[in-house]
Amino acid sequence: MPTLKLVGLSGNITAPSKTRAFVASAAVLAAERLHAEAEVIEVNDFGDQLGRARSLADLDAAGQALIARIVGADALIVATPIYKASYPGLFKHLIDLLDPLSLIGKPVLIAAVGGGERHALAVEHQLRPLFGFFEAHTLPTAVHISDKDFSDGVLTAPAAIARLARAVAQFDLHFPLSLRSAEAAA
Repeated sequence: MPTLKLVGLSGNITAPSKTRAFVASAAVLAAERLHAEAEVIEVNDFGDQLGRARSLADLDAAGQALIARIVGADALIVATPIYKASYPGLFKHLIDLLDPLSLIGKPVLIAAVGGGERHALAVEHQLRPLFGFFEAHTLPTAVHISDKDFSDGVLTAPAAIARLARAVAQFDLHFPLSLRSAEAAA
């Protein structure tokens, strides 16, 4: 059986980014748990073409390959920074380019990084409905991380790390240990 593929999608548009650092940490944790291959894709990886694209056909071959890896993944970790109670427009534009049928049934861990706790509900009010539209299976535990949860760009807050671990464990609902063990042995 082939190895599970996990893609972490970071909705940031700047580098370095706490959102990317979070997604990378989450992807490593999930990949270890699921015996999966993981990669992180950032909105920035699409370059200037993303903002001009009106459809997937407007993306160059590299951009279309990124989209193919996102929709072809067995599971997603999607995190975005939160600005003024919502995700950035370019992140939403990327999601708008996806075929509405492309994420049906796909398990998705949703997360956000905000400047403070006032942004915590954006995960539930912005990301859960967005992926609900695609009929994706958002994991029950969403994760909100704020600036205070990082030290030198690394997620260090014990409560945040514990919540992330709890959310990652919910991938087990979609990938039982027996399936993961068989794939790891193959």
